[in-house]
Amino acid sequence: MKAIVLREYGGPEVLKAEDIPEPQVLCPYDVKVAVHATALNRADVLQRRGKYPQPGPKPQYEVPGLEFCGVVEEVGSQVLEWKVGDRVMGLLAGGGYAEYVVTHERMLMPVPRDLSFHEAAAIPEVFLTAYDALFFKGRMEVGDVVLIHAGGSGVGTAAIQLAKIGGASKIFVTAGSADKCERTVRLGADRAINYKEENFADVVLSETGGRGVDVTLDFIGKPYLDGNTKAAAMDGRIVQIAVMGGAKGEVDLGAFMSKRLTLVGTTLRARPIEQKIALTQRFRKEILPLFESGRLRPIVDTAFPLERAAEAHRYMEENRNFGKIILAVR
Repeated sequence: MKAIVLREYGGPEVLKAEDIPEPQVLCPYDVKVAVHATALNRADVLQRRGKYPQPGPKPQYEVPGLEFCGVVEEVGSQVLEWKVGDRVMGLLAGGGYAEYVVTHERMLMPVPRDLSFHEAAAIPEVFLTAYDALFFKGRMEVGDVVLIHAGGSGVGTAAIQLAKIGGASKIFVTAGSADKCERTVRLGADRAINYKEENFADVVLSETGGRGVDVTLDFIGKPYLDGNTKAAAMDGRIVQIAVMGGAKGEVDLGAFMSKRLTLVGTTLRARPIEQKIALTQRFRKEILPLFESGRLRPIVDTAFPLERAAEAHRYMEENRNFGKIILAVR
């Protein structure tokens, strides 16, 4: 099968299209899927640079890709729910940049009706990440004020919609251009802050009368530690999803104590499969129907053919996308 293979770490040019063996259905509960589309995540960029290794023993080569959408091609002997020809999507620990993947049956979700493969491929990683970060790690409740950094990213665009659905009283976002700020507001944010022109903590405190935000979703890390602490309300929760700006920094513990703040870190990729299955199944029950009703929608920026994965990575690293970058596999 054709796949994008990572045999060394470095720039986008290390991503090479190769023919490798197809994965096999080895477990009675496995499902083999012919992948039609996958999508980029910042974790793929970090993996390519050697900063986010695939879980488990180091393989001879790596195939990036944390999500997929496609058609069931083969099922294990104990699989009851899925049949050949079903349109499915789901999370992966890796391997999505390929023509075939094999996964546990309970990691699969049906593609919402009326969505294309490209649209469906833009759902699993970012919406599950945002769902988990907002409602479980961040314990968001109706009436909370929310701050979402990187509002134009895949997770950011998902989190804006989920926070709105969840009853946030006000949604602040940060983004790096006037265009992205405007688009986040159209998507449901109440106030978009261009971080190149404004201090987000000052804006938040000014527009909440000094109260601050209850839940913060942060992807940046070190440069935003002080601002996140300053912008947080009493009993605020700061959820660290990524550390694109650096993983080590100083925290004002006095402010954490006086405000009774919580800082919680989260990733999906390395969690035990039992936890990922539980999250997937809950998301499938509570959130997936909202795509069919039109209350939620995946945000697709652009699509590249699989063999142009290196170009797609450059596009992401230049921060040109609003929403998801898709790799068309078939």
